Amino acid sequence: MFLSQFLFLQAQAGPAKSDSTGIITKSFSQHWELEKKDKQGTFRLISYKPTYFTAARWSSNPNLQPQSENPLYSVPEAEPYNTWEAKFQLSFKTKVFQSMFWGKADLWVAFTQVAHWQLYNPDLSRPFRELNYEPEIILNVPLNFDLFGGQIRMAGVGFNHQSNGRDLPRSRSWNRIIFHMAYERGPLQLYLRPWLRIGDEDDENPEITGYVGNGEITAMYTLNRHAIYVVGTNTFTLKDNRGSLQFNYLFPIKGNLRGQAQVFHGYGETLIDYNHRQTTIGIGVSFIDW
Repeated sequence: MFLSQFLFLQAQAGPAKSDSTGIITKSFSQHWELEKKDKQGTFRLISYKPTYFTAARWSSNPNLQPQSENPLYSVPEAEPYNTWEAKFQLSFKTKVFQSMFWGKADLWVAFTQVAHWQLYNPDLSRPFRELNYEPEIILNVPLNFDLFGGQIRMAGVGFNHQSNGRDLPRSRSWNRIIFHMAYERGPLQLYLRPWLRIGDEDDENPEITGYVGNGEITAMYTLNRHAIYVVGTNTFTLKDNRGSLQFNYLFPIKGNLRGQAQVFHGYGETLIDYNHRQTTIGIGVSFIDW
């Protein structure tokens, strides 16, 4: 009921465009080159997920001694991590094949890195607490189906690997087949990504889907020079329902530079924290959003 009312309020919203500061809110077609007028060819490095730097991030429950259901990957001693740290995310993609399968599909490769940096912890020599690397191969198909006054704009499937590049016992990784579908109505964009985990014989995080979840939905909304995006994951189960919710508010500073406030609650903010629940609050700057 709430979603249908929200969509109704956006019925007259127009397409994405530049605002008075030069900040551009991209449509799905512009972001993924869905329509012929937006095609830019192959091997151009462009943005994928948001790129931002969080100067200060506070945690309600720092993960001092990461554990795993596999005892080989449980840390034996706690580390004196601070509740405050810095965080940044870099993300980009490039199209490697255009107009495949009767001219209907594009093949992309993408890479995202998220870093959690104990910048304010001189006692530990300010280490990077966790680095997550996420390469992907994505097959994307443009669509144009009307739904609730908006349109389903694309669907596809991809292979996703995520790891933290650490040795025992802090090593964490998993592989997924991720399906995706995108819906757009004016300034509202919804991006649904359910996944299937690929089994691993030497499993470093056996119950990761029981905490992080079996899928993700991202909702993005822009209004003039401001933007909100929410990223949620969930197990989609009645028993032991878990997941996470990340809320981001972006506001203009100067030109294309935006301030960013981020709140996270739940499991799996990083791979090492996949079965660790916490609430974090951060403030920083965003260079590229969705």
